[in-house]
Amino acid sequence: MGNIFDMFGDDSQNTNNQDSKNNSGTQGNNASSSTQGNNASSSTQGTNASSSTQDNQTNGSLELHKEELDITKNKVDAGEVVLSKDVVEEQKTVEVPVMHEEVVIKRTPVNERSNATISSEETIHIPVSQEQVQVNKYTVTTEEVSASKRQVEETQQVQETLRRETANVNTTGSVDFVSDTTGFEDINNS
Repeated sequence: MGNIFDMFGDDSQNTNNQDSKNNSGTQGNNASSSTQGNNASSSTQGTNASSSTQDNQTNGSLELHKEELDITKNKVDAGEVVLSKDVVEEQKTVEVPVMHEEVVIKRTPVNERSNATISSEETIHIPVSQEQVQVNKYTVTTEEVSASKRQVEETQQVQETLRRETANVNTTGSVDFVSDTTGFEDINNS
């Protein structure tokens, strides 16, 4: 017959768990006697493992297992951003208006009689000034460039093949059985 244990809920799995936990064996965490495929090999995984087969049992239970994904995320370096400065030189020509003084010599004819003696002793000093360009450089902040990080969440698809155990009921001879569906839950889709 087909998968008759698919119709049983979780209550049918726990019937003989106490009996199998009292048997000897010290490996792993769960008491189980599991068979995969058609091979009747018993693998022990559990603190109290029991793999004994009794021919004259009045009831029994079989634990079914399935694999689930354990997904962890690791933070890895993806790259680096480096902010730096370069110095660029350029020639700049600026027109600067400057002022200077000029001396204007004006001659006016005079025809008068004078009592002054002729001498080379008399001099007149007229100071003349001009503006001279002096260039100084100073620094001006023109722009600020900053870099910051932000976290962006995206979704990645992860595909993995998961295995699960299913129960098979095989009968030989003339065996009648009734399935108990009280409290039924689909144990294969939980």
